[in-house]
Amino acid sequence: MRRDVFQAIADPTRREIINLLAHKSLNLNSVAEKFEVSRPAISKHMKILTECGLVSIRQQGRERYCEAKLDKLNDVSVWLEQYRQFWENKLDALEKYLRELQSTQTKQIKKIKNKKHGTGKSTRK
Repeated sequence: MRRDVFQAIADPTRREIINLLAHKSLNLNSVAEKFEVSRPAISKHMKILTECGLVSIRQQGRERYCEAKLDKLNDVSVWLEQYRQFWENKLDALEKYLRELQSTQTKQIKKIKNKKHGTGKSTRK
């Protein structure tokens, strides 16, 4: 069964495994030692990561080494980009609205102060 990348990154343990392997290739035992879960649980996580294409495992002698294949995360990046643009536009609009609101409030405060203290112009010589 081929899983997608979103299933892989949905789990915090798998995200941490990806993070570990992004920095260097590790054997399965080294990966398992970094977590407080059972070795079979790590094996299940590794299976999902390999099925998603985010990790490859190569045999080197008696050891099996795991490497991250981060190019698959581009699928996530492309998907997220549409939402980044959406929220960026919303936040820009909010920022503009808040500036306008602040400007309006500043003008109102100045009007009130001018009414209390007169216009500030004196007719005396």
